[in-house]
Amino acid sequence: MFENYKVYETTLAGRPLKLETGKMAQLANASILATYGETVVLCNVTASAKPREGVDFFPLSVDFEEKLYSVGRIPGSFQRRESRPSEKAILAARCIDRPIRPLFPKDMRNDCSVVATVMSVDPDCSPEITAMIGVSAAIAISDIPWDGPISGVKVGLVDGEVVINPTLEQRKVSEMDLTVASTGELVAMIEAGANEIEDDVMFDAIMKAHEVNKEIVQFINGIVAEIGKEKFEFESNDPDPVMLEEIENFCIEDVKKALDTDDKRIRDERLAPIYDAVHEKYDEQFEGQEAKLDEIMYLIQKHVVRAWLKDEKKRVDGRGIDEIRPLNAQIDLLPRVHGSGMFTRGQTQVLSVATLADMSSVQMLDGIDEETEKRYIHHYNFPSYSVGETKPSRGPGRREIGHGALAERALRPVIPSVDEFPYCIRVVSEVLSSNGSTSQGSICGSTLALMAAGVPIKAPVAGISCGLITGDDGDFMTMVDIQGLEDFYGDMDFKVAGTKKGITAIQMDLKVHGLTPEIIREAFAKTHKARNYILDEVMLPVISEPRKELSKYAPKMLTTRISEDKIGDVIGKQGKVIQKLQEECDCKINIEEDGRVYVSALDIENAKRAISIVETIANDPEIGSVYKGVVTRLMTFGAFVEIAPGKEGLVHVSQLDVKHVDKVEDVVQVGDEVLVKVTEIDDQGRLNLSRRAALIEVQGLTPENEEEERPPRRPRSSGRRSFNKRRG
Repeated sequence: MFENYKVYETTLAGRPLKLETGKMAQLANASILATYGETVVLCNVTASAKPREGVDFFPLSVDFEEKLYSVGRIPGSFQRRESRPSEKAILAARCIDRPIRPLFPKDMRNDCSVVATVMSVDPDCSPEITAMIGVSAAIAISDIPWDGPISGVKVGLVDGEVVINPTLEQRKVSEMDLTVASTGELVAMIEAGANEIEDDVMFDAIMKAHEVNKEIVQFINGIVAEIGKEKFEFESNDPDPVMLEEIENFCIEDVKKALDTDDKRIRDERLAPIYDAVHEKYDEQFEGQEAKLDEIMYLIQKHVVRAWLKDEKKRVDGRGIDEIRPLNAQIDLLPRVHGSGMFTRGQTQVLSVATLADMSSVQMLDGIDEETEKRYIHHYNFPSYSVGETKPSRGPGRREIGHGALAERALRPVIPSVDEFPYCIRVVSEVLSSNGSTSQGSICGSTLALMAAGVPIKAPVAGISCGLITGDDGDFMTMVDIQGLEDFYGDMDFKVAGTKKGITAIQMDLKVHGLTPEIIREAFAKTHKARNYILDEVMLPVISEPRKELSKYAPKMLTTRISEDKIGDVIGKQGKVIQKLQEECDCKINIEEDGRVYVSALDIENAKRAISIVETIANDPEIGSVYKGVVTRLMTFGAFVEIAPGKEGLVHVSQLDVKHVDKVEDVVQVGDEVLVKVTEIDDQGRLNLSRRAALIEVQGLTPENEEEERPPRRPRSSGRRSFNKRRG
């Protein structure tokens, strides 16, 4: 039945890798069932026979579909089915998209769809890497024109050793999470999060990954040689050379004058009449090809910018090749937020705002990996006004999600642990103006916001990008801090973020097939120098370290730990104890399954009181300890004070004050908060309390009568209760 069924097997990092074709999805242009360990991903590629009318770009879509049956779970949504892709699925799709896209013909306009469906997950074998290899093999054996294949691996750093495709246990202790994709000759994509890793260590890890990738590329090439289809012919979108030459001669000098400015608005204003003049002169002459005129204008501008950079070492804004645009950093722009910072680099400007909340605000995740919640959340918004456009807001797209994740990855290594700083932290980066590398601007602005908010980050983080122009003869030149035009017409956007100690994040976008080791080394050196300059000259002079105190508008958080078998006592029947405690102390209390207790309140004194009560509930009162309690009942012989829900003791009238008391009502009333000291716990567990002793110990008051009398005992009929009776 499956006459064309083929199976190809090899090993990758000591685990079996199997690629099957010819059994499933036989109507796709090509289909590969990729199995790595026990991770299984079905990879399908399709392409339209002809391009859609009016399409002036290559319409490639890449989808990474997480199926929760792959990990034996039912989705938590109301419909109990997968809906929109998770953030991690979008990031995985982008990670596959970036290395495969530059390998398609630049003049092809046929729709192309790549779908990787995760069907089974082995925690030790990355679905993302399995999908990348499967997609590469599928496109390579298909009839779709493509200059692949590629391969990808993950790299960890465990106990100082580079590990290819680390297992789940190794990933938990790894100092880096690096993904590298390669062709047979060049490094095609780098994505990394790292715990302040030195440049040389990161470079060596990339090169080791590249060597492994070359072996998998050779394996896929063997499959292509056996069953690969002939690539189909397509209608080229390249403009006619005669048409290109004529229009270039007509307007190139005007284009050069228009581009020669550091102001994006002025450049756009200068280019508009040139576009109008070209259409007015050539629309009739090249009737039916009007859309080609805009394509030609793009090619002319690209030629000018690249020639200036490569041949004249000239940048459109007049900067030196390694010169950073004017920088500015500010904090405390918004009065009521917990922390704010704005970072400006040329015409790129990002305002970041930090918000602190209790641990109940952590983001719950419903994906195919082991991570179930996220404590540090970074969101990135890119409104249309930031580039002078008038599009309505429709929520974050894949680009916004990707840039937010990059900033989150860059800052996560310096975020304090929950034990050090028991807060959920959200940072939102609002792009106010965009002219190149807003993601790195958001990293700088977010560092400012976090320090202004008083988050004790381990070290400040800065980010910068490096661009690339390559020549036909293999030569190249790089420039630091690329602006929008250099990104648009250049070959690379190599973004590196880190502290002075080392790298925390990398993201590399390419428009060429890949990078040589020499280009990567140069990019590392330039970005390292640039980010240290940004830190020393701009960010640290504004705020040199995290503030010692939080904003008065931020919740104050305290923590404690109780025995797990006491959690029920603190919560109480139907939650009555904890609800009452939250109301009385004007706070929020979160209790983890392991007994960790988080208390947040705007007033630190309320938080302290709540912690004291929780500890009193969870731990038996101790003789000699001082507690703050509430008067619950008055008797002729004294007052009953509740030091915690269900834990009440008697303060005899003689122990109410440092002076003589005739009537209980002269000193306290029901509902009063008083300090009391435990003076005795009888054999029935009943508490004897003393306000007098607490005032002497805590406030240093002197008693009128130095001879303290032991309060007489009262019978059980007085209404006194044992503290260990049923609570709530």
